[in-house]
Amino acid sequence: MKKNQRNIQAILDLASSSEIIEGKLWYPTAKQIAIHLAETYGIAFYEAVAVLSALSPRNKWSRNKIDAERTINAYVSGGASAALENKVCTFTANKKKAIMILEANKGKESIDWQDILDILSGAKLCEFANCIKGNSDITIDGHAWCIWEGCRSSLKDVPRITKKSREQIKEDYRQVALANEMEGFELQAITWVAYRRIHKIK
Repeated sequence: MKKNQRNIQAILDLASSSEIIEGKLWYPTAKQIAIHLAETYGIAFYEAVAVLSALSPRNKWSRNKIDAERTINAYVSGGASAALENKVCTFTANKKKAIMILEANKGKESIDWQDILDILSGAKLCEFANCIKGNSDITIDGHAWCIWEGCRSSLKDVPRITKKSREQIKEDYRQVALANEMEGFELQAITWVAYRRIHKIK
């Protein structure tokens, strides 16, 4: 194993049995949340997935889910203007992306998933949406970078992850996942859960 792969493996080795179970179930559970939002508010499943992703930056998952439901509810009840007034715990630009996603399907029979990814635009947002939707991908966020780098850093201090670096990080996660007989997205989620516990990140 290369150094960065060993860093990932080290966090996996520190994961408890319950954290391994939680990590393996993380994205399937998130998918069920998106299905529930879609069925409750009469929107497309992929819209619910993308709204969850759009509102995720610097947002705790517990709050992310609340923000997504409130934004969708406001949009369904009062349109884009009502959704824009809804307060969320992420950046305004990301709230606008969520609304653009909800608006994108207006008057159309269907919309291509790539169109949704184009609205999300950020690499991490697209990866997160793909993982929740059930597509094969790996979410590389600041925590995943810290695990790969073998360090502890605040998210604001994580350097910009270039396209080339992102692909290398993903490949290292894939190789460690393969060695441990699991999917890359499962490994990312397990190590994220363990890393948060180790470093007392709420």
